[in-house]
Amino acid sequence: MSGPGRTHHSGGSGQASSSGRPGGDTSDATDTAHATDTAHTADTAPRRRRGRGRPARTEAAEGPGTREQILAAARTEFAERGYDKTSVRGIGKAAGVDAALVHHYFGTKEQVFAAAIELSFAPALTMPDALAGGDEAGVGERMARFMFGVWENPVSRPPLLAIMRSALTNDTAAAVLRGLVERRLLHRVAGELHVPDPEFRVQLAASHLIGIAMLRYLVKMEPMASADLEEIVAMVAPTLQRYLTQS
Repeated sequence: MSGPGRTHHSGGSGQASSSGRPGGDTSDATDTAHATDTAHTADTAPRRRRGRGRPARTEAAEGPGTREQILAAARTEFAERGYDKTSVRGIGKAAGVDAALVHHYFGTKEQVFAAAIELSFAPALTMPDALAGGDEAGVGERMARFMFGVWENPVSRPPLLAIMRSALTNDTAAAVLRGLVERRLLHRVAGELHVPDPEFRVQLAASHLIGIAMLRYLVKMEPMASADLEEIVAMVAPTLQRYLTQS
């Protein structure tokens, strides 16, 4: 019961809240709650979504030159890591794009490798044209000079070595290389020969050259590694000539 002259305040500063805490100005709590709600709303606000089927982009956007950028990165990754240790994700990272963009342009890792080795092997793939530019009597020497010229070139040699290492250590890489060499090189040369079993003859010649290349450039076995190139050509050319022309 209130005494005379005392006014009852329903929300006085001394009144205890339902939680047992002293009641007071709730503006601070309200402001804090509002700030929290605003931050939460900003964090959970819908973001603009990219269209379905469109790969994510990072530093490099899809456009002119992106495919070449990815391919250059793939060649470097395969050369430095080999086929087994190279991944599509790693290629994308090296190219500055999302892995989805690598798939968008090339498909699988095997398909990226096929595109990379075709580019790396491009200098050797012109051999059929070089062999056609002369008479049959000198075809063995032309083949030897052409292939060793490609291997001696400091620009074309590193990617060729990387391809050979990958093919020697991985069945998938070997199959991709085999398909490229057969389709783009050996079949074309065999089609110009006038001997029995032309494809077998071309493979004999190729095995001779590849064996020398492995010892000279990959294994670097002496004295082959430091032998004079003219001496090698002089000794190899007659054998190649016999493979390619003798009935």
